[in-house]
Amino acid sequence: MPHSPPIVITQSDFGLLRRLAGHPRLAAELKKAVVVDSRCIATDIVTMNSRVRFEDQNTGERRQVTIVFPHEANASTGSISVLTSVGTALLGLAVGHSIVCPFPDGTQHRLRVLDIIYQPEADDAPNGGTEHAKQAAREERST
Repeated sequence: MPHSPPIVITQSDFGLLRRLAGHPRLAAELKKAVVVDSRCIATDIVTMNSRVRFEDQNTGERRQVTIVFPHEANASTGSISVLTSVGTALLGLAVGHSIVCPFPDGTQHRLRVLDIIYQPEADDAPNGGTEHAKQAAREERST
């Protein structure tokens, strides 16, 4: 199986998602996650409740979904559970990044994040989180 990069996840999402860690794929992703304060998350990262547009690079199909907790999933609104293979794969990825995602039928598809249409943290942070993200990156480089 191809190596996938660590995901970036907010502290609040991490705390809530750990409760779902009985799901093996999610548990594996959380184990290697880079956890950041929600005020410092870059606006191009898929977080919980983000609306994301992605492409299945195997088929060329483009879709728009919102990554939600299992009890909020609703196919008719495009809200998919973080426990689905696609939900787990997209969580924590940045725009332009891709990941190989195992589908329930046994096939593997490469999914690429095209755009973040909505990210809740971007609405809550001053300057859309940009200044906090830049400051966090500067602090990380200086250590």
